[in-house]
Amino acid sequence: MEDSVIPFLEKALQRIPSSSLKSILNEWGFLSAPQLQDLHFQQSKHILHNKVLAFCEENGVRIRHVIQLDMIYNREYPNKRNWSVYQFSERQDDALVLNMTEFSQKFKVNLKDLIRHVSIGMKQCEDDAVWIRVAWGDNFTKPNQFKPTYVVYQLHTPYVFISNLNVKHRPLLSQALVIAAKHDEIKEIQLRGRCLKSLKDLVLRRYKQSFQTYQPKPLQERNSPESGIVHEHAKRLADLKEVATQTFGDGPLPKLETAVFKLETKFKDPENRILTNRPEPFRCAVKFSSPSFLESLKSLVTLGIASAPVSPLLSSIPQKARNHFVISEKGTGVPSTPGP
Repeated sequence: MEDSVIPFLEKALQRIPSSSLKSILNEWGFLSAPQLQDLHFQQSKHILHNKVLAFCEENGVRIRHVIQLDMIYNREYPNKRNWSVYQFSERQDDALVLNMTEFSQKFKVNLKDLIRHVSIGMKQCEDDAVWIRVAWGDNFTKPNQFKPTYVVYQLHTPYVFISNLNVKHRPLLSQALVIAAKHDEIKEIQLRGRCLKSLKDLVLRRYKQSFQTYQPKPLQERNSPESGIVHEHAKRLADLKEVATQTFGDGPLPKLETAVFKLETKFKDPENRILTNRPEPFRCAVKFSSPSFLESLKSLVTLGIASAPVSPLLSSIPQKARNHFVISEKGTGVPSTPGP
């Protein structure tokens, strides 16, 4: 048994909620049926974990077994991670006939050619998503199993979702993905969040949307001859709801937690000559946060708190599948990345 397997297993078990431990252990399949029956899931988590650890040691648990357990947990709880969205471009002619076996072999061979010590786990799920777990080492140290990179490649689409990838390993992973998926390039598209399903919904357009241009109604149509504050208030709310529907669609919106706008513009304030006269642009970042930012924004429009029509900076979030923007002196823009 490897020296690091028990600390790794302990860490993996600690992350699993008590309510899901039984189902995840069943899916893992490493413990025997009698061992599973001998576990009392009503016991305290500490006692239960010690018993699971004892059974695993008895069965000769190895690192590869714990990697499988860790992948099951992360597939079950993907929202515990921060995800960034990447997009392939310039597909090769034979990319349409890509199969899982070929992709897996090419990815593993190429990545192991690039770095000596690397641990790779891979699993294809029912929704054509390939889950990849990469633990990084280098030419001298073994892979760090406690800080893996997770990759979810949605087969037959140009989209890849990546969590916990540092700058050092980005070119290595990018090259392995590009070769395995038979594309020429992969780039980040400035869409990030914790809810993996919502990120998929945004880029794959898996939600109901209508996105029409808002056209203000003529004054005589908005100002009904019928008098009464109640009627006018109800009509105004109906108009605002229509604006929100035209901007964001009429169904549940994908869950995004943040929207970030980086400002790179000249500072303009006649009362502050020090900043106004600076030759270089003024730089700052504005971040909006909410448990569900798009739903919150839609509600603000519906209630009349946010102005209508909605600013293109905000309405373009679901349309362009972006939540990180750069505003420069020439106008609003996003980094030059391929669009969905």
